[in-house]
Amino acid sequence: MKTSKDTVIKLPVLETERLILRHYQQSDLSAYYEMMADPDVTRYLFSGKPMSKHDAWRSMATMAGHWMLNGYGQWALEEKSSGQFVGRAGLIKPEGWPAIEAGWVLHKSAWGKGYATEAGRAIIGYGFEELNQERIISMIQPDNTPSIKVAERLGESFNKKITLFDIDALEYAIDREAYQKFYK
Repeated sequence: MKTSKDTVIKLPVLETERLILRHYQQSDLSAYYEMMADPDVTRYLFSGKPMSKHDAWRSMATMAGHWMLNGYGQWALEEKSSGQFVGRAGLIKPEGWPAIEAGWVLHKSAWGKGYATEAGRAIIGYGFEELNQERIISMIQPDNTPSIKVAERLGESFNKKITLFDIDALEYAIDREAYQKFYK
């Protein structure tokens, strides 16, 4: 008989200069909920609406479950200096998405510190080096200027306008050749 430890995948842990990209923990829920209940944080996400604590738990569980279904997903971001949960970032491809997406969401207390770019470099590197992707996108709503700037700092460039589930977005992308030039 298999035990639960035989069926649970081990998520890779990535470290950057100031962040640890790790699996989600039940202890992250309060900070995750605080982040996802903030209308300034959620306005550019898929639903565009703040979440209840129950919905935040389901979102966090979805992020964790994406790893089980696809072998990749979004990590919880932990600030090394404080040990605090400060956001999420990683690679996702929900049903109906055009390609693997590099995405990030930061707690408002972590805005303006360069964490999205720092985590983004690690996840794009993971996508090309570990997952052997040929192309990675970021879907960004047209008026989300901060995320557009992050995508550009990560070497992504505007590819096209797209409507996905009735939401207008800009597709930024980086392919393997551009990655190798930009990151090497």
